[in-house]
Amino acid sequence: MKEHAQDIAGTSPVATQKTTPADLQVCVLASGSKGNAVYVSDGSTRLLVDAGLSGIEIQRRLETHQLNGPSLDAIVVSHEHSDHIRGVGILARRFNLPVYLTRATHQAAQSQLGAIETLRYIESGNDFQIKTLCIHPFATSHDAADSIGFTITGNGAKVGIATDLGIATGVIKQHLKGSDILVIEANHDPVMLEYGPYPWPLKQRIKSRSGHLANADTQNLLHELQHDKLKHIILAHLSETNNTPEKALETVKPALTRCKPEIHVALQDTCTQVYRAR
Repeated sequence: MKEHAQDIAGTSPVATQKTTPADLQVCVLASGSKGNAVYVSDGSTRLLVDAGLSGIEIQRRLETHQLNGPSLDAIVVSHEHSDHIRGVGILARRFNLPVYLTRATHQAAQSQLGAIETLRYIESGNDFQIKTLCIHPFATSHDAADSIGFTITGNGAKVGIATDLGIATGVIKQHLKGSDILVIEANHDPVMLEYGPYPWPLKQRIKSRSGHLANADTQNLLHELQHDKLKHIILAHLSETNNTPEKALETVKPALTRCKPEIHVALQDTCTQVYRAR
């Protein structure tokens, strides 16, 4: 078993279709506390970042965009919470997919994942290659064993994926800069959280530096990340209890003073459209 990103660069045993490379594209299959999964492809390589729904449901959502499980090349895992890994083991076994994750995440998730034939250990800060896509994992602040976010580059474009963020550190900002598509957390409205039904310890966890970003935090982050070529922003991991799409959009939009990307909201029960980097 390989342990480091540099040891596994370029490995990906599954390739069922030959396609012409295309624009880097993203589809958020699900986003929220009940399950998360993001599809990323450049037309040649197809990845899932997390698979937090059942295997059957992820397949169903892929098929809504004429995508399919057998064409996937790998699953990349951000952390071990069940809303990010529920379907990882079953999909890996069903389609003989390699799973990329940190050693600490694997140790924390082993009972949920079950037996997986091909595991690839990655490390925060070390790039690795899956066929035509380059993935850079970076550390995030969340209450998990070794939580990471990702930038994915291919065909001259860049996707940044960062959800489950307690705070947006300077390191995170640096990694996400220059993204053509951003999948970024906008978890809660502080007033709704304060007066909502959650027990006090859970409210404190969500607001902590290892919890989730409030809408205003996302606004500040996007203000720093905006640039002329930013094409799509997908607001992700919205709380169904402590936020609304309208509140998230209303808060975030004023941040974008120097560019005009399309802003979308990823939901729990439906997948987004397929968004392209060009």
